[in-house]
Amino acid sequence: METNVENIGALVRRIDISISQNKIQEEVNKRLKKLAKTVKLHGFRPGKVPLKLVSQRYGSGVEQEVIGDALSEEFIEVVKEHNLRVVGYPRYEAKPDNNDSNDSEQIVFSAQFEVYPEIALGDLSQQTIERPMTQVNDEDVDKTVDMIRKQKIQHQIVERPVEKGDRVKLDFHGKLEGDDFPGGKGEDVYLTVGEGQFIKDFEESLVGMTAGEDKSFDVVFPDDYHNKELAGKPITFEVKLKSVELPVLPEVDEAFAKELGIEDGDLEKMREGIRQDLDREVLKRINSKLKEQAMNCLMETTPIDAPQVLVDKEIERMIENMQKDFISRGMDAGKMPLKPEMFKDKAEHRIKLGLIVSKLLDVHQLKVTPDQVRKVIEDNAQNYDNPEEVVKWHYASKERLQEAESIAMEENVVQWVLNQVSVVEKQVTFDELMGIT
Repeated sequence: METNVENIGALVRRIDISISQNKIQEEVNKRLKKLAKTVKLHGFRPGKVPLKLVSQRYGSGVEQEVIGDALSEEFIEVVKEHNLRVVGYPRYEAKPDNNDSNDSEQIVFSAQFEVYPEIALGDLSQQTIERPMTQVNDEDVDKTVDMIRKQKIQHQIVERPVEKGDRVKLDFHGKLEGDDFPGGKGEDVYLTVGEGQFIKDFEESLVGMTAGEDKSFDVVFPDDYHNKELAGKPITFEVKLKSVELPVLPEVDEAFAKELGIEDGDLEKMREGIRQDLDREVLKRINSKLKEQAMNCLMETTPIDAPQVLVDKEIERMIENMQKDFISRGMDAGKMPLKPEMFKDKAEHRIKLGLIVSKLLDVHQLKVTPDQVRKVIEDNAQNYDNPEEVVKWHYASKERLQEAESIAMEENVVQWVLNQVSVVEKQVTFDELMGIT
């Protein structure tokens, strides 16, 4: 008799499974007899425990085990019969006794489960993707050199009043209506005046102070301050200034170039190396933009539902990864409550995209070649001092090699999408591409 599959949601299905009570009891008796041959019970020799005692002690558990096995077997048969692609495991529920007298020897369960969505890949021919285009110029190299100089800045103690741009060392103690508040006290704190590390009025009040000076001043916190308990409130600060330091940028000279890995200190070689690094970063960013647009096109043209069981698993994985990240940063993950709803939309997006990409790979046989994997690894190795060692390191691990294969697979998907859509080139500046404001 064919089992009816009931649709109770986009991907949720339900079926009824009937099991013969007589067959269940026969199997229970069979397993109990087998168990009686090995079970140990105080006061009896092994294998001599009366079946009645074995049944009293183990009967309920064995019965549940037999019913579970029977349900699983019946469920698998139904899945094969209807060619269902089941996600996860079914949830069984005993149905109320609504059987007629002819079926009184049957136990009826309902099984509720999810199936994978049917995916019909959409038409991409009407979609448009913008390819950012830019050239690294001398000005971009100059900006990068300046950024590197700022990263290597030195500070020199000076005996004069504080000016904007100085780094100062200080103790501070703030009070709200005469009372302390969380985060309102600090010792040996460094800040660069004018950079916005503290609120603007606080930093401006430091201008003109000299090392060793104590100062009291009031500051009204902005109305949109992130701590609502302080927003719009006047705070009285007591500040002791301990030192004033002048920022000193390193000269762009031979020593500077050598510090960046140019052995002979040649500045032109240094600039050419920086230009090559920027070119690689430009290509990386362009590919990232193309990938983002390609995946969006797939999502827009192939709307599907995501199985909730997969979404839930992805949420669990994302929470676990974030907790690990907290711990790696020295933070107490237990004090960072992560609610599943915070990750729901992103998890759902990932599952949908993963299913669509998997279908695309299957339909169009977008296989990766060893040469493609090698290129991914070699491109990544260029970011390190010893590229050859990095390449060997990748090939020494199956997991790292699989990561490279996944990247190559994504590149094949993106290229396939680009071949289906209209690609329009768009000139942008280096700063625009990098998101530098």
